Amino acid sequence: MPYFKTTKANYMKNSNEILEQNQHLRTKCLVYTRVMGYHRPVESFNIGKKGEHKQRTHFTERKCS
Repeated sequence: MPYFKTTKANYMKNSNEILEQNQHLRTKCLVYTRVMGYHRPVESFNIGKKGEHKQRTHFTERKCS
């Protein structure tokens, strides 16, 4: 079996082709965030609030031992 080198560019090209071919199967994903004690979809934010949301730092809690 021949060896094929996969570059990031080729991987992205193949991924984009797959996404384009299956576009009719995809559904919209809504991202919600907690604001002032309740949850709101990020898409309903104004431009300034969307910018703040992008700048947030996400973290992962470690498991307790």
